[in-house]
Amino acid sequence: MSRVYLDYNATMPLGQAARDAMIAAMDVAGNPSSVHSEGRAAKAIVERARGQISDALGASGADIVFTSSATEAAALACAGRGLLGAPVEHDAVGAWTSGDLPVDAHGKVTVADPANSVLQLANSETGVVQEIPDGLALSDMTQAFGKLPIAFSWSGAHMALISAHKLGGPKGVGALVLRQGLDVAAQIKGGGQEMGRRSGTENVIGIAGFGAAAAAAARDLADGVWDRVAELRNILEKAIEVSAKNTIFVGNESSRLPNTTCFATPGWKGETQVMAMDLAGFAVSAGSACSSGKVKASRTVAAMGYDEVVATSTLRVSLGPDTTEEQILRFADAWLKAERKFHAKAA
Repeated sequence: MSRVYLDYNATMPLGQAARDAMIAAMDVAGNPSSVHSEGRAAKAIVERARGQISDALGASGADIVFTSSATEAAALACAGRGLLGAPVEHDAVGAWTSGDLPVDAHGKVTVADPANSVLQLANSETGVVQEIPDGLALSDMTQAFGKLPIAFSWSGAHMALISAHKLGGPKGVGALVLRQGLDVAAQIKGGGQEMGRRSGTENVIGIAGFGAAAAAAARDLADGVWDRVAELRNILEKAIEVSAKNTIFVGNESSRLPNTTCFATPGWKGETQVMAMDLAGFAVSAGSACSSGKVKASRTVAAMGYDEVVATSTLRVSLGPDTTEEQILRFADAWLKAERKFHAKAA
């Protein structure tokens, strides 16, 4: 039986629109900084993608600075700023922030000083969606972009992080979004590309894919694709909840990403569950992909007040537009069989 991919928050498979745009961009020989015809053709690809992303993100008038990833964009936005953040932030942001902002039992963060704070729009592990306060310095929108209706211009944030591969674009390209008139100090210096904020020849092929993926994601969102995904997520949670009485759903009382469920069976290590499901033909995660392979408690779950036993026992399942109900029910059946074996051994 074919494998089932249920780790869309780690990376979404490359979409057809992005693939086609990247293949077309491969035939454009010019450097986008060159002034000749070939260079202008490459520059046009970059600027078209910038416009596609701006439209999809509701970022009219904002500056979109292309980077190699959302991680690089976080460094560009945060370096030297001493920003406040919560322990539920992704490691790419947490590496630059204090981790002091309080988190409640539902995963919600309190921000007292927005102008000097960072707040993610949606958490990659639990899917919990935050309310962005007006005047926020920076918001990590990588997980929400393409899955939730977003208008950066109305969000109240001064800067935002986004990534191509979280919405069906290629890996290795991201962006920092800046309100018009706002500037950041370049961390990579050289030729002055990207309006002087990030030097280095632009990844034209990757950027083309990013733009096409953003446009396709906006169409899917408008067509209600993620509403259907949310229904499948709810079917999965119901199937587990009915049969696995000891399992805890983390963050399910808050607004969440439509595709994300995070649950814990206390004492059953998350990485053990991931391996069991992998052998059964399902790709899932024990947490953020950038922290996978590290046997430790989830900072996100621990910050919500759960003890270490629960925080080391979480499993994240993240669905996508191509996920089917048949796949969800197959996963639930396989996971419940493994869960019964765990309890039988523990008895």
